[in-house]
Amino acid sequence: MQLAKLIAQLFVYFHFTQSFSIKAPENNADISNSSAVEVVVNNAITHLQETENQKSSTNPEEIGVHIEGDIVQNTKLFSKNGVVSKTYRWPYGVIPYEIAGSFNQHDSEIIHYAILNFHLKTCVRFIPRRYNETDYILINNEKSGCWSYVGRQGGRQRLNLESPICLINPGTAIHELMHVLGFFHEQNRQERDSFVEILYENIREGLQNNFRRRSRTAAFNVPYDYASIMHYSSTAFSHNGQPTIVAKQPEYNNIMGQRYGLSSLDIVKINRMYNCYGDLRAEEKPTTVAESTPLPILKPE
Repeated sequence: MQLAKLIAQLFVYFHFTQSFSIKAPENNADISNSSAVEVVVNNAITHLQETENQKSSTNPEEIGVHIEGDIVQNTKLFSKNGVVSKTYRWPYGVIPYEIAGSFNQHDSEIIHYAILNFHLKTCVRFIPRRYNETDYILINNEKSGCWSYVGRQGGRQRLNLESPICLINPGTAIHELMHVLGFFHEQNRQERDSFVEILYENIREGLQNNFRRRSRTAAFNVPYDYASIMHYSSTAFSHNGQPTIVAKQPEYNNIMGQRYGLSSLDIVKINRMYNCYGDLRAEEKPTTVAESTPLPILKPE
């Protein structure tokens, strides 16, 4: 299985670097040793295999009742692909969190694997809240779907992952954590009409605004990404099962809406927003050919 090979490489990486800190699923201790990481990763792989056949073509965050399905947000921010104002970013890329819901073991492992995705490829760190930090996220599993605020709101802000629907695979949790970091949906970018066609006749009545194009996009010089974890699937908000989003490059129709992990361009965008490249300002770092290509994510065979 390709995904297993990828995660095995992840395990080796952390075995030598141990440059992360996430909450362990059973005893609330930090995962700071390779054996603990191996448990989380291996259990996540098993869960992915068990639930692969449960998935539909529509992601659970695409059927919610909030803005664009899963966003609880002050509308004044709705002109950007990523939040530009540093007021809404997390200082130093550190996001304290608490888990308040009654998640079972499988659900907890999916959440921690989602967090691991960010720790592997970015400088962003989700850390357990220990010192009464004022600004933090509270992860819950109320029966209200999958949803999040976008960016740092100040004080406690909730992120909901209803179990089991939002935790069938790690992608929905990763998607909602991207909102926490300050990212909106890919298919609503200003330039999206050059890359996808929106078929309004197939959209459920009253939900057309979920596809509104931003009047201005701040995407940190990262090109449109069909493979983004923030892109919705081709049948999002469909009333008849027919596509609502069609890629103008047909080979990407099956990639849109992937929920297996961060794409290569998602990683670049996060690192630029949070200045993970060091002294070189994010907007000055050149975009390479490899970074400009939307790459499909490895999927279980």
